[in-house]
Amino acid sequence: MSRSAESVLPSRTGTLNQMVNRTAPANTLDQVFSALADPTRRAIVVRLAEGEASVSELAEPFDVSLPAVTKHLAVLERAGLLTHHKEGRVRRCRLVAAPMQVADDWLSAYRVFWERRLDSLAHHLKSTKEGT
Repeated sequence: MSRSAESVLPSRTGTLNQMVNRTAPANTLDQVFSALADPTRRAIVVRLAEGEASVSELAEPFDVSLPAVTKHLAVLERAGLLTHHKEGRVRRCRLVAAPMQVADDWLSAYRVFWERRLDSLAHHLKSTKEGT
């Protein structure tokens, strides 16, 4: 690879990564799964399920910077999973659980599939055991 190509690729890759990180997923289902894919964000959702909290309160249990937690909150907000309001200089966050219903509805079809498969397996194992 030529020297000029090497100098171009890192900036193009950086641009691509920025585009991927900033582009909103196509629909609510994608946004919810994307937001919940990270364990830190899932922990934030669990904490917000207990009630409203400030950004500082949400950041407290994590060994990351406040700006990092703010980025996680932005992802959750873009997915529609939280809202925030200001009380003076304090930003308070609240869980919005409704978008998770979209994910639950999607998963429920597969829940039925797996329940049928497991019932079939149980029936097979029972008939095999009775035959021996």
